[in-house]
Order: sequence, then C-alpha cells, then structure tokens
Amino acid sequence: MLNYDIVVIGGGPAGLAAAIEAKKNGVDSILVIERDRELGGILQQCIHNGFGLHIFKKELTGPEYAQRFIQQMQELGIAYKLDTMVLDIDENKVLKAVNCRDGFMKIQGKAIILAMGCRERTRGAIQIPGTRPAGIFTAGTAQRFVNMEGYMVGKKVVILGSGDIGLIMARRLTLEGAEVKAVAELMPYSGGLARNIVQCLEDFDIPLLLSHTVVDIKGRDRVEGVVIGKVDEKRKPIPGTEKYYECDTLLLSVGLIPENELSKNAGISLDPVTGGPVVNESMETSVEGIFACGNVVHVHDLVDWVTEESRRAGKNAAKFVQKTLKKNGICFRTEAQRGIRYVVPHRVRVHPGDETVDLFMRVDDVYSNMNIAVRADGEKIKTVAKKHLAPGEMENVKISVNSLKDRKGGILSVSLEKEGV
Repeated sequence: MLNYDIVVIGGGPAGLAAAIEAKKNGVDSILVIERDRELGGILQQCIHNGFGLHIFKKELTGPEYAQRFIQQMQELGIAYKLDTMVLDIDENKVLKAVNCRDGFMKIQGKAIILAMGCRERTRGAIQIPGTRPAGIFTAGTAQRFVNMEGYMVGKKVVILGSGDIGLIMARRLTLEGAEVKAVAELMPYSGGLARNIVQCLEDFDIPLLLSHTVVDIKGRDRVEGVVIGKVDEKRKPIPGTEKYYECDTLLLSVGLIPENELSKNAGISLDPVTGGPVVNESMETSVEGIFACGNVVHVHDLVDWVTEESRRAGKNAAKFVQKTLKKNGICFRTEAQRGIRYVVPHRVRVHPGDETVDLFMRVDDVYSNMNIAVRADGEKIKTVAKKHLAPGEMENVKISVNSLKDRKGGILSVSLEKEGV
C-alpha cells in the first residue's frame, strides 16, 4: 500500500493547478496520477493561442500554458505517475491503479482530488444513420492526429457541431490545406465562444449552418459525402431540405461529457444537468474528503476558469488533511431558475471571515439585454446586467458574504429577468 496525504487523479490543467496549490498550502505528500504519456492533458494538443489571458495576463498556446504548471510542479517536487490508469476508488479513499512499470497498486489518500476532465460524444451517442466508413472522427481526435501525431485526417471536410474544438479545427484544417465545406449546428445558436466563430469561421469564409444536422453519411470504405438537412423547433429533420456535400471526412463536435465513471463507483452524487459531481463552495463532493475540479465537474470554456476553480479545490483539500477545513456555517442550496441551465457550486456554506462566493452558470438560450438576478430565499441580493448571453459562454457572478451572513440559509436562486425589472 502506497500512502499519500493527497492523491490527484488527472495531470491536466485542473490536476496540476490543484496539486500545486495544495503544496503551497503546506501539504508535502502529494501524488498526481495521469493516464496519458505526458502531463498537461488536452492542452498539449491545443497549439493555438488564446490561453492565459486571465491568469498570466498574456496570450499563450496550450502547451505553453501547460508547461508553466508542469515546470512549477517539478520545481516543488510533487510526485507523479504517467501511463497509469486508476481503476477504482473505495469508501476508504483507497485507489486501485495499474501501469506497465509498477504493475497493480493500491494507493491510500487522506484526501482525493478528481480532475479527470471530460470526453467527447461520439457518433453512437447522436445516432446518425448511414454506413460506417473510415473518415469519421471526433474533433478532438482529429486535433491530436494533426497537431501531435503529424497526420492529416482529410482533404474535404464537413464538421457537425459548433463547439469550440470543432470551430478551432475548421481553421486548423483550412490552414493545413483542407477545404472545410461547412459547419452544421443542430441548435439555432452556436455552442462555441463568439471570438472563435469570428476567428475560425468568418475570417476563412466557412459557412455556419444553424438549425441543420447530418441526416445521412454516404460511402462504404471511406466517407464520400454527407447529407445535411434543416431541423424544426423540435430538432427533427425537415423533409425536402436535404443537401448533399461531397467530402472525405466528417468531424463531430457535438458536446463534451465529464469523465465520471470513478465518481459513480465511489458513490458520489452527480448533477444530471452537468453530468459532474455535486460540490460545495470548497469543491468537496458528497463524499467527505473527495474534491473535484475542472471539466470533471462541469465543462468550462476557458482554461483560466479551470485553473481558478482547481486552486480552490487544492487549497481546501490541504485544509481537509490539516483538519482546518470549515464544515459548519450557514448553508444554502443553489438553484437554477428561469433562463439558467445550472449553477455551480450546488451547496454554499457561509463562514465568518469569507468575503465573496463565486457562482458559475450557463444560460439555456441566446439572450440580449438581460439581468442575472441572484435571490436568497426570494429576496434579491445581486443583479448583473448583461448585453449578450449565450450557452457557449460560462457566466460568473460574485456574491458578497455580507449579504448572506445574517440569514438562516435556504435557497440561493439564479434567474434571468429583463432589464429594469
């Protein structure tokens, strides 16, 4: 049995930031477990810039952003294992893991931080009819092939879904000489950041087909083309609107799913909307001593938000090990109401000495000139005016603890309302 104070599962941006913060807060016995062959997670294949504007006040590529944390972790002497798969977590916080060097291991942690990230939805999850030829990739798989392995995935490409990875790959493949015929999006709005729509599609004259989807895939050995049709308000294809696009490659950018098989096995409560663990303001899950952060909790659009959230998890995991983590306090349950899909954290405990509480959320549609209203047991305590709101962009609202500390607890609701209401 290997024993550590804190075990971090995942060596991507969330796991690295959490481990470093735990070390800075006085915990020396830390192990980071990463199933890939290098630290850094998905950032290693994101060679475009745009990372680090919030954290470092500088525009970095994904590998540059990751390297800053990898170097810092190595300087602090934090232990890590690569090519290592965690198989299970039991109720005593004992991990079962395996790799080709150490074989099967049991690892005991006083605290565990879940930072496994997320995975992409595949063709099977969205049930596109047609044959099963070569040339169908998730956008992230194609990104790894092109940016890390040095393989070009195709010459004539159609992309289904307008998530950020799909938008970025539209630009990337164009720069590599491919012809991106179109990006089709089932919803009436894009699922990616506004800046990516401009920089990756509009700047390269790549059409974005909203309220469209792929209704058929042609080809036997290799993709020969796809049929794209319009969809109605219920997202069902409208007969007679089909159009054939000749292509040899179809990329799928149809959503990300938090990677929570380990969380389920550990008996952690999951939010059916986000697909991630239910967490409190300390990023602690429903199982005492197990914390979670990053895309395993809810899918973020900026890695800077992942870093800030993971630092909070690392700091509080260190406090848990040191037995200084505050457990009591005025407790509120957050609730997503009109126009809001979800709110994280799900539980907020207010302690003396706290100054602010951060609430993260996503809206359920595109809105203009609205207010994000926060209410404590029905009484409005915060209003934030927003000119534009979209599901592809996460929102953050800071709540002053002074507005909560004299209450008995209850419901902390977040909703949208028209300006002036």
